[in-house]
Amino acid sequence: MHVSPRSLVDRARASSPVARAGAVCTVLAGALTALVVARWQPLMDLDRSVARSLHRRAVAEPGLVHVNRLLTDWLWDPWTMRALVAVAVVTLWWRGARPLAVWVAATTVLSSLLQQGVKAAVGRDRPRWPDPVDSATYAAYPSGHAMTATVSCGLLLWLLHRSGVRGPLWRAAVGAAAVSVAGVGLTRVYLGVHWPSDVLGGWLLGAALVALAVRGFERYAARSGPGRVA
Repeated sequence: MHVSPRSLVDRARASSPVARAGAVCTVLAGALTALVVARWQPLMDLDRSVARSLHRRAVAEPGLVHVNRLLTDWLWDPWTMRALVAVAVVTLWWRGARPLAVWVAATTVLSSLLQQGVKAAVGRDRPRWPDPVDSATYAAYPSGHAMTATVSCGLLLWLLHRSGVRGPLWRAAVGAAAVSVAGVGLTRVYLGVHWPSDVLGGWLLGAALVALAVRGFERYAARSGPGRVA
């Protein structure tokens, strides 16, 4: 049965805020992906304009390029993000919250599969420069760095919230997550290895997946009862 984007959003309105956010991100991600596949000229022109402007700055700022490469290749690298989630999964398993640990691990794996599947299906070329300051392989859309950071930070924030973290520590965690998600996206465009819409697509797909995972586990926990789910 076909479900239109409007129906998806309408159904979510009667549900939780997480479900509504997930529906909106899903619709926006689908729309953006369609525009990228169709090579909608206004979007292509905007991508090229922003990318060229940032690339000119990067060529003239080798010191800042070095900083951005350190951030994107180490601090915000997808494997760094996945390692943080892996630590959380092991901790949950050790504490006996095994359904939650499996759920988080499965969401992380699904994120990687979805990311690679969309990349292969869309097959978008990365920016090409006569004087590149960095390099990357495989298809451009969506940005794997942006999507992985969004999924990883979203899941970690969810786990912190479930564990009762509030106050200054919570605000610090949200701030760190926001800086990481936004920062890694900006580094990918600044270094000339992604178009801006690649990053936006990664953010939207990642947010949609996190919302789906959170809502799905909430429903599973409600059916299972508090005695069976940590």
